[in-house]
Amino acid sequence: MNLEHIKDHLNAYKEHDQIFDAAHFLIETFGLESENFAGFGFRPELEPNKMLLTTDGALGEKQMVMIPRNLFDFDLNLVANMVAHEMLHVRQKAPESLVEDKNEREFQAYYEMLFHKEFPLVPEVSDFHKKFFGEKALEYYKRMGEDSVLQNKYFEQKIEVENLINSL
Repeated sequence: MNLEHIKDHLNAYKEHDQIFDAAHFLIETFGLESENFAGFGFRPELEPNKMLLTTDGALGEKQMVMIPRNLFDFDLNLVANMVAHEMLHVRQKAPESLVEDKNEREFQAYYEMLFHKEFPLVPEVSDFHKKFFGEKALEYYKRMGEDSVLQNKYFEQKIEVENLINSL
């Protein structure tokens, strides 16, 4: 299904205030499903031009993805990447694939938004957002601790992120 058809489907859901149905359609369309996903909930909207999504739930338990009601007022590619980021957190918090360190989870999720290794159907974002997400990935990489085991584990991916940022 091309992006225009997906947008049409999402707009139909939005017109009928079926935001959760639209969000479920999005995760099915882009292959973001997870056994550890408990569903969607609403979180407060920030501003008309900002969105925040979160993943709620204890490590090792089912996760809720909290979305703003105005989620589908934003660019589809950006929305798909933001939802993919949270759905990766859902996977990371599952008992069978638990990633305990928050910095590692965030680095992996921002890396995914740039390279789509786990979710290859997710469309690319603008260069502006790639740069932003790349900088966020590097921020979490730094928080892992200088020359730490985690930094060594993700050194090659850090280089990939730096190269992408430098190419933009």
